[in-house]
Amino acid sequence: MSRIHCERCLRPQAQCLCPLIPSLPSRTRVLVLQHPSEVRHALNTAKLAALGLQNAELRVGEVFEDLSALLEVPGYRSALLFPGDDAQPLAAYTDGADERPWQLVVPDGTWRKASKLLHLNPALAALPRVTLAQVQPSRYRLRKAPQEGALSTLEAVVQALNVLEAPICFDELLKPFDALIEGQIAAMGRETYERNHLR
Repeated sequence: MSRIHCERCLRPQAQCLCPLIPSLPSRTRVLVLQHPSEVRHALNTAKLAALGLQNAELRVGEVFEDLSALLEVPGYRSALLFPGDDAQPLAAYTDGADERPWQLVVPDGTWRKASKLLHLNPALAALPRVTLAQVQPSRYRLRKAPQEGALSTLEAVVQALNVLEAPICFDELLKPFDALIEGQIAAMGRETYERNHLR
């Protein structure tokens, strides 16, 4: 018999994260483009980002037919939050009247799947790229990062917003993420976790 899942956070009903998910306003708009393989992933952090931010949207797919409309939002300038040689480090907004806030476009998937999204959607690859000048260590204690400085989608969004909108802090978005990690550790048993993940 299959377990009943929460329709909002997609977690099993007994592990529903909704009480921990905030509803935070932001000047920055966040558009997450999620590869379909991530939708049912146990640690779907992109979903948590979209649920926790009032000014966020999550789209699932490989090819986005309406991408040009998604990228041209009045009042915003779009940029791809993704590393690259030409990526510019994010900096806090100034109070300049002519400064439009960012729409951060965030591909969600493994590095390979995220790169595939860029390949299949040329308008996405053509966006200016932005990145984090300083990356805080990941709180994702269950998976070895594919490279130094790798973050989950939620962590990357939180760190980007913390830079752009300082002194406003968006760490509250990480509460359901931390609970999710703790739940996974509890399910596998502390001893198994320490043997396999604390090296």
